[in-house]
Amino acid sequence: MTFSTKRVGALAALAVSVALVATGCAASDGGDGGSGGGDGGNLAITFLPKNLGNPYFDTSDAGGKAAIEEFGGTYAEVGPTEAAPDAQVSFINTLTQQGVGGIVVSANDPEAICDALNEARDNGIKVVTFDSDTNADCRDLFINQATADGIAKVEVDEIAKQIGNAGQIAILSASANATNQNAWIETMKTYLASDYPDIELVDVVYGDDDDQTSFDKTAALLQTYPELKGIISPTTVGIAAAARYLSTSAFKGKVALTGLGTPNQMRDYVEDGTVTSFALWNPGDLGYLAAYAAKALIEGDITGAEGDTFDAGKLGSYTVGADGAVLLGDPYVFDKDNIGDFDF
Repeated sequence: MTFSTKRVGALAALAVSVALVATGCAASDGGDGGSGGGDGGNLAITFLPKNLGNPYFDTSDAGGKAAIEEFGGTYAEVGPTEAAPDAQVSFINTLTQQGVGGIVVSANDPEAICDALNEARDNGIKVVTFDSDTNADCRDLFINQATADGIAKVEVDEIAKQIGNAGQIAILSASANATNQNAWIETMKTYLASDYPDIELVDVVYGDDDDQTSFDKTAALLQTYPELKGIISPTTVGIAAAARYLSTSAFKGKVALTGLGTPNQMRDYVEDGTVTSFALWNPGDLGYLAAYAAKALIEGDITGAEGDTFDAGKLGSYTVGADGAVLLGDPYVFDKDNIGDFDF
């Protein structure tokens, strides 16, 4: 997979529009969901991120809100304060009782919320996962931000370039149960072994998508592995916390850091030289696409079968792939030359 850096203008325009929406996004906005879950006219769609107060999900859910306002639905956002495996269950149960039309959820665990989601589906509610999937039998569609191969490749290629293709690296991930993180990490290990034999992955640690925990894990890695040359953090909370630690430590400029982050989180660290480059898709577009997918399911335009197609507003037409997955597109690399063009 090729990761082009030629789409700055188009991506910047999308990012700016999402940022404008994000300024008006509160933790909960909209009605209580109406009645008659799954009704073709019930466009009450609730976003359930891994946890509230996470800048990545603030942006993705703002994209969902923008889409829902475009097609005249009712937007709401609910969620736990911490990204624990079963923390989302009670929210799903409440939404089922309320009879919303659709739930758009980023799963903290692939199995822990399945019973609750299937009860919602039994009550006619359409379930779309995004960012982090559940088992395929407890949702209708999964909106995938990028393929595991693509995400793993761009992160490994960036860290390799920054450390001269040799040396010790570590991975600072989110929770140990996060399906997306685990898939990316396994692919990174395979790719490192095949393409970068002189890079040694010495450890994988978990910051649980908590800023302070991720900060502390970064410090511990550097104390445990004094020869460490780089860190990959495939989570927006983790990479920002690691950058914050590195920026004020003796390791600044000596230990490379890359991963997945948002431009607004990482701008200062790129500009002060703590971070050379990092990657991400537009999370606002991810939420926007998920909302339109929920609409298509609710209105009966698609069932989630492979080959189904649906309209996603400004993003155009999308096709459902194998296992009910819809691919947003390729990740994008941000660095000092282009980060000023983005605002999200």
